[in-house]
Parts: sequence; C-alpha cells; structure tokens
Amino acid sequence: MTTHPAAWLPAAKGLAIGFAAALLCVAVHAPLPWMIGPLVAVAACRSAGIECAAPAGGRQAGQWVIGTALGLYFTPVVAGLVARMWWLLLFAALFALALGYFCGYLVARLAGIDKTTAVFASVPGGAAEMSVLGERYGARVDEVAAAQSLRLMLVVIVIPWVFAALNAHGVDAFQPGTTRVEGFGLAALLACTLAGGLVLQRLGVANAFVLGALAIAIPLTVAEVNLSAVPRWLTNVAQLLLGCALGARFERSFLRRAPRFVAAVVLSVGAAMAISAVFGVAMAEATGLHPATLVLATAPGGIAEMSITAKVLELGVPLVTAFHVSRVVILLTCTAPLFGWLRRRRRREG
Repeated sequence: MTTHPAAWLPAAKGLAIGFAAALLCVAVHAPLPWMIGPLVAVAACRSAGIECAAPAGGRQAGQWVIGTALGLYFTPVVAGLVARMWWLLLFAALFALALGYFCGYLVARLAGIDKTTAVFASVPGGAAEMSVLGERYGARVDEVAAAQSLRLMLVVIVIPWVFAALNAHGVDAFQPGTTRVEGFGLAALLACTLAGGLVLQRLGVANAFVLGALAIAIPLTVAEVNLSAVPRWLTNVAQLLLGCALGARFERSFLRRAPRFVAAVVLSVGAAMAISAVFGVAMAEATGLHPATLVLATAPGGIAEMSITAKVLELGVPLVTAFHVSRVVILLTCTAPLFGWLRRRRRREG
C-alpha cells in the first residue's frame, strides 16, 4: 500500500520552508536561527493561506534530541549544585503558578470570557496538558489550546531577540560531560533516551520525550558514563522540527474569529514576560547567579525551547533546564486542584 502524495506533501513543504528560513536566519546572524526561522516562516505561510504542516512526530523527535543534549550538562558537580538549590526551584515554580493565575484573570477581564477558560489558557503548562485539565472544569478547549500555542510562539520569538539586542550572552561555566562525538556511543545514548521517552509517553506523562530523555541522560552523566556528545547538526535538526511544529499551530481562522481574545492573550503574555524578567533579575540579585540565566529560567516558555536558548547563548543550561522541569511538575500537579479549591471557596462565599 503506497501513501498518496497529498498525505505527506504539506509536511514536506513545511520542512522545506523551515529549512530555507533557517538558512536565511543563519546568514543574517539572527538569534536561534534554526528554531525561530522555521517558526516564523511556517506561521507566515499558513497565515497567507499556503498549505504547509509539520511532520508527524516532529515535535516529539525534536524534544527527544534536545532533552538528550541537555542531560549531558548534569555532571556530578552540577547535579550537586542544582540539588542544593531546590528551594529556589520550588519558589520559582510557585511564582509561575501565581503569575499564571494573575494573567488568567487579566485575560478574562480584557477579553470578556469566563475565568475558567482564561486561567487554563494562561498557566504556562503546555497546550495539550492545560486543555485536558481545563476541559474537566468546563473551559473552552479550542481557546485554551490556541492561547497556549500563541504564548509559546511569542516567548520563543521575543526573548531571544531581546537577549540579542541587549547582547545578553555569556561564556557558560557549565560544560557537558563530554564534547566528543562517538558513533556507537551516540547511537546507544539516543536509543536509551528514546526508550525513556516512549515509556513516559506510555504512562501519559506530559512532555514525555524531553523528560524521558532527561531522565536517562542525567543519571548517566552523573555516573560519569559519557557515551557521546550530541553533534551540533543534530540539535539544529531538532530545533528545525520544533520550529516547524510551533509554526504549524498557527490558525488564521482563529485570529479572524476571536480578535479580542487574541489581543488579550498577547497583552497578558507580554505582561508575563516582563514580570518574569523582573522576578528573575531580583532572584539574581539575591543569589549572585547570572541575571540573564534566571530571566530565561523564569520565562513563561517551554522546557525544550528555553533550555536550547540557554545552550545557544551559553547561559547556564542545567540551571535553566532544572527550573523549567520543576515548574512543569508543579504546574501540572497543582493547577487543577488549586482551581477547584478556589472555585469551591467562591461558591461558599457567594
């Protein structure tokens, strides 16, 4: 049985557009060219009515490779440092939860929609995950998913450009356990981390492939089992896949159908980025860590996207990764129970 050309053509077109955009961004020295270029190009083409898509499983593949590369930074010394900072990770995660609720109430007021939809649309826990949680409480799933996707797109585009404009990059004191690429070692490493991702996916864990890869790569690196580094070209391919996947979420029809809601989401995401940046700088002043590292660590973006930004800009990769993993765990476990408690409390008081 052969696949009809129409089934794979949009994905092939999306990859070609994304690849060309990435090369253009490399040529003009744009920040994060292999992710931002494809994201903007695919989204722009979809807004112009050009049929293009991301390859099936592309986002998961990108997360798997990036999770593997990030896990290699957790050497024994780094793992010990991160473990001693558990209180800071928890504090930042709780801040993200509070900020998500604040932005939710802001969206509800600006867009004139129900608070349930607005809150689950604003807590930075992922489009699929927040849609599932929100549906249990009667949120509009389409608006939650669209807002979450728009948030991620805006953060991925805006933050690297702001960092580039401010020349905010460093010489990272954290280096991976090995910088040498070994063919057989790389194959073994990728096979192990893929297995981790598949297991977590089977268990229904959010962000399964990035977390599964980290769950395998980190213990190996801590134990100083350095099988191989991940080559740069492979992380570039992973960014390309992530960028195409993010751009393919763009739906022109939604912008036309709910312009007030979209405007409210854009304003709330801008507020979230600004407040998070102030919070990150304040934490840097209190702890002596690099301000740019903590701004990335507290930004309302995704694990893979913010961590790869830290990698490219050489800004505390393991710290940024640890902050975002902690945040996701707290948000996914606490958002729904907290919302249910607040709803019951309002009903009792009402």
